[in-house]
Amino acid sequence: MRKVIYCLNVSLDGFIEDANGSLDWSNPDEELHRFFNEQEREFDFQLYGRRIYENMAAHWTTAHTNPSAPAHEIEYARIWQSIPKIVFSKTLQQVGENARLVRDNIAEEVSALKAQPGKDMVVCCAGLAASFMQLDLIDEYRPIIHPVVLGGGKPMFPALDKIISLRLIETRRFESGVVLLRYQRTDQT
Repeated sequence: MRKVIYCLNVSLDGFIEDANGSLDWSNPDEELHRFFNEQEREFDFQLYGRRIYENMAAHWTTAHTNPSAPAHEIEYARIWQSIPKIVFSKTLQQVGENARLVRDNIAEEVSALKAQPGKDMVVCCAGLAASFMQLDLIDEYRPIIHPVVLGGGKPMFPALDKIISLRLIETRRFESGVVLLRYQRTDQT
């Protein structure tokens, strides 16, 4: 059975964007970018909301054609392009190549995907992850914590009406001071 994994870059104080909506503070070095490349190969699907999908598609659809891009970014672009995407949006009219638009029935859609054999899925945005948390669809949390305090912005986690108990299953420290934490729900093995 596939798992849904929530994985995002986050500041030490819990924000995924700064107060101006910028992600510039989370610019990965080569080591971290290569880790992202490895991690993306673990997924059968990327699950997006409209805004982050549009931002990712605007860059990574053609990033491999940039002659000045480093090899690890070209590799990421090719990996990103190869992974099927499911975009959950009520306002988006169409999605690009290797993507499918879903407007309704988030729980049914994700539950059906989880029941199929295959590799795991990654949810790539906080808004969609908040809905998934309310629907009890996330199996693993992977915050990638950057050594920066933003003091405000968009939080990684929403206010919840219940506690989600987790157990730590892995930590990894990068030379830049970034730390990956992997948590699994305690009700799963």
